[in-house]
Amino acid sequence: MSEFVISLVITLIKIGVLLGVALGVGAYLTWFERKLAGHIQARLGPTVVGPFGLLQPLADGLKLMTKESIIPKGADVPVYYLAIMMAVAPAILLFSVIPFGPEFTVFGYTIKPVISDVNIALLVVFAMGSLAVYGTIFSGWASNSKYAFIGSLRKAAVIIAYEVVLGFSVLGVVLLAGTMSTVGIVEAQAEKGVWFIFYQPVAFILFLFCMLAESGRVPFDIQEAEAELVTGYNVEYGGMRFGALPLAEWYLNTMALSAIAVVLFFGGWSGPNILGPLSPYFWFLAKTFGLVFFVLWLHWTLPRFQAKDITEIAWKIMLPLALVNVLATAVVVYFLGGGS
Repeated sequence: MSEFVISLVITLIKIGVLLGVALGVGAYLTWFERKLAGHIQARLGPTVVGPFGLLQPLADGLKLMTKESIIPKGADVPVYYLAIMMAVAPAILLFSVIPFGPEFTVFGYTIKPVISDVNIALLVVFAMGSLAVYGTIFSGWASNSKYAFIGSLRKAAVIIAYEVVLGFSVLGVVLLAGTMSTVGIVEAQAEKGVWFIFYQPVAFILFLFCMLAESGRVPFDIQEAEAELVTGYNVEYGGMRFGALPLAEWYLNTMALSAIAVVLFFGGWSGPNILGPLSPYFWFLAKTFGLVFFVLWLHWTLPRFQAKDITEIAWKIMLPLALVNVLATAVVVYFLGGGS
């Protein structure tokens, strides 16, 4: 077989594995979150379906697939369905630039545990994050519902503010690493022998806030606000269509952005060699799901901010902090680098 065919087959295998793992873990994060919320609130969470409620996600999926799904009267049907694709596709595409470990060799072929190792990977992350909001906006517009429309407008306001902060928050890391490649950023931390969170603690805090806003997590979930908007943008969706929207926003986005945070600030797959060849993957997953646990913990601990407070925090506090952090990092890198 030609090199092109072999490369294509390897890429297709990586895509299949990534899709299966991401969607499977995303489904089971619903179980994990309910268990975590239950223990935080002194209750048990799912216990009936399967041991410890482990089969609850399968039962939920079966229920959603068998429920009648009604399209609301006056809905813009093409956009109504397009909204689901615009929510799910960017969330999955975020995983395409995440390196899960160092390259390895199988039968003489070098394999990189990343689908697309491009030198502008962070630009891909920003692009997918910006596209994801269209799923929310389209669902609010197409549903012909005031509640859904208000929720989608709130989400648009949040994304406009926090996408700017997100971009500036990672510029310090780009200056330190000298590249926008996610693989290059991990390798730069390995070469320096230190994680970038020690150089960029302010940037990490800003990134964390932006991650919560991007994934619609408390305290930034004003687009749903059950007490006001009865789940907001997805209120007119039913069946599996209803399940796809929170799966993309709450779980796939949370996992992907947590993995990107690990790449940017926690050295990616670096860590002690305790499991031999599996050590890099163990450390990457441990760091990623440690951050996911922290996000879920915040979700069930903090109160929800008001819409005006969320945007004011972004424009008046976080953006100036991000700009000062980038300027300070640029000055330090310039002088320590001999003015190069």
